[in-house]
Amino acid sequence: MSSTPIERLLAIMARLRDPETGCPWDLKQDFSSIVPYTIEEAYEVADAVDRRDMEDLRDELGDLLFQVVFQARLAEEAGAFRFDDVAAAIADKMVRRHPHIFGEARDLDPEAVKAQWAVIKAQERARKGEPAGTLAGVPLALPALTRAEKISTKAAAVGFDWPDAAQVVAKVREETEEVADALAAGDAEAVAEEIGDLLFSVANLARHARVDPEEALRRANEKFRRRFEAMEVRVRAGGRSLPEAGLAAMEEAWAAVKREE
Repeated sequence: MSSTPIERLLAIMARLRDPETGCPWDLKQDFSSIVPYTIEEAYEVADAVDRRDMEDLRDELGDLLFQVVFQARLAEEAGAFRFDDVAAAIADKMVRRHPHIFGEARDLDPEAVKAQWAVIKAQERARKGEPAGTLAGVPLALPALTRAEKISTKAAAVGFDWPDAAQVVAKVREETEEVADALAAGDAEAVAEEIGDLLFSVANLARHARVDPEEALRRANEKFRRRFEAMEVRVRAGGRSLPEAGLAAMEEAWAAVKREE
């Protein structure tokens, strides 16, 4: 009898983890060792979406799915749960969190849906005995910039927020001045703390501007990489390496690259 694609994938995972005939690398892995690969695959999905590359997106979603299958296989071997339990749990959760679709609630606008989602999540945490504070439920493992945005969003939901983006800009300027003061004082510990405060303020500014700070930084990284590589090609075309050319020549080539864009 033929199997479905997901059944085939689960069978492949079981084969890879077979104690007698499995892959040595896969057999060596545990829950913690797989996590970095899971995070990496999630970012590769985001990259494929950003590039609008549907073929690559298909492949990257497959890689991410494999990470879920891998973790579920480890759990099954430990007697905790199976892949089917994972699928059933998320299906149940989606039904539970969408009473306006699967229940009796109707005619909610997007903001009301978002508020309802938050209430249901809080109820779920309470049933699990998890902390019920305003800032509860923001995972420590999130990228720091994303976590800053989520923490500040939760604080803003109860009114602890700047009234508009202009005041957040003023806060960013204030934090920048405090970084400069710490640098001038030569206090390394204070510099690190003030830079952290500055980054947190920038994450708040992004939230007020309805910009995902992690995505904005990711795009800035890519823009810098693209321009730097173009600048390097331009400098090397003159027969010099970057160190040989010096900063002035690099800045001139950088400006030319920006003009061409």
